[in-house]
Amino acid sequence: MNLTLSTEYSLYRGFTLFLTFLFYTSYHLSRKPISIVKSELHRNCSTVIRPPNLNGTNNETWCDWAPFDQDNYQTLFGAVDNSFLVAYAIGMFISGIFGERVPLRYYLTTGMLLSGVFTCLFGLGFYWNIHSIWYYAFVQVPAMNGLVQTTGWPAVVACVGNWFGKGKRGFIMGVWNSHTSVGNILGSLIAGLFVSSAWGMSFIVPGVIIASTGVLCFFFLVERPEDVGCSPPQHHEDDEKEPLLQNSSSNEEIFSSPDQYNSISSEPDLEQTQAISFCGALRIPGVVEFSLCLLFAKLVSYTFLYWLPLYISNVAHFDPKAAGDMSTLFDVGGIVGGIVAGLVSDQIGGRAFTCCVMLIVAAPMLFLYNYIGQYSLATTIGMLLVCGALVNGPYALITTAVSADLGTHESLKGNSRALSTVTAIIDGTGSIGAALGPLLAGLISPTGWNNVFFMLITADILACLLLSRLVYKEVRGWCGHSPRQRG
Repeated sequence: MNLTLSTEYSLYRGFTLFLTFLFYTSYHLSRKPISIVKSELHRNCSTVIRPPNLNGTNNETWCDWAPFDQDNYQTLFGAVDNSFLVAYAIGMFISGIFGERVPLRYYLTTGMLLSGVFTCLFGLGFYWNIHSIWYYAFVQVPAMNGLVQTTGWPAVVACVGNWFGKGKRGFIMGVWNSHTSVGNILGSLIAGLFVSSAWGMSFIVPGVIIASTGVLCFFFLVERPEDVGCSPPQHHEDDEKEPLLQNSSSNEEIFSSPDQYNSISSEPDLEQTQAISFCGALRIPGVVEFSLCLLFAKLVSYTFLYWLPLYISNVAHFDPKAAGDMSTLFDVGGIVGGIVAGLVSDQIGGRAFTCCVMLIVAAPMLFLYNYIGQYSLATTIGMLLVCGALVNGPYALITTAVSADLGTHESLKGNSRALSTVTAIIDGTGSIGAALGPLLAGLISPTGWNNVFFMLITADILACLLLSRLVYKEVRGWCGHSPRQRG
């Protein structure tokens, strides 16, 4: 009987992991096309064969798509990116609160269906021959794509957190978090298929895909074990293991006991079933530091997400499709980086230390990529893989395992309903950086790509410094120092 229950529980966990992976892959898949299409909306028309029957004056921008045919096109691209990301950052703080209070299945379904609609609307601008910057910014702003996309992250992390304990959370979530890079890769490849012929389809196809996954969510997602009468086995191997270095001050303060999280009482207290307040979540030790660190880490990651194909096209002189395909190597490196970060942090019991080391190494690698990354094809490939791993590793670890750890902190007394709010605070703060990065890149890039990379390196160093207090506590724990008793 116990074997049957354990097998059933494991099957549900695996199915939930697969579904949530698929869902968030579709979210990122639908965000990627704009970075691929940028180099098509504004091209070097002197390298393009002009059709003999084309009407109009013979100028240098005949092949561009208005309003991105002017000298301020980079600023306009930054504005379009920023309209989405500002809405996303604002909406994320609200989204976590809703995620605690409404059924996650309905919440995710609605978000994916609406995301599909607004992604398609951007692409329809091609077929409707729309040349207004206000239209392209409008379908990216609050109540539109930026806002509805915030339904995804808090909800999927909450679902995974409901099914998985802490024992191997860093590794499991590191593998699972590859959905971000997989979505970026697929989005790049799909957009690249249409970018040179009919760029509108680069948005419409991903829009249809995310809407379709919304339908799957409605029919198949199981939010938590209790919904199917499937309680976790009392001594499941993934959940009974305490993170290493249990006596370290950092772990005792930041990470909760798995017994507190995984045990399910037959008569839960009211305190353990109430959603946590915003201020209450901020008081959890480690939330503020990791949130601010993610702000700068995500600034770097999202600048690459939105500007890397254009950078490759301008500096290495690839055509739009080749630049988009080449940019996927950054995300391939991100997959490896996220898995390695999760695995290492599980083994050493130091989430902050792992993030800090990767951020320290990332800074000189970004400098080298800008200066030698385009010398040869082999150098480009190698540097993109390395930079992708080092930039996205800490970002992946903080948004997954760290968020889940803090969302099940011992001060919450087993209240798993805090998970969505904590996740939304951390990712919402990070999304402020995600909004600032592409905007700053749009403003700075006309002065030269070197200045963009100096901005990214500075942000990387600041992200590292913000974790210094937590790193110090982890190191003290490894040296055998006990946490101070608090009165």
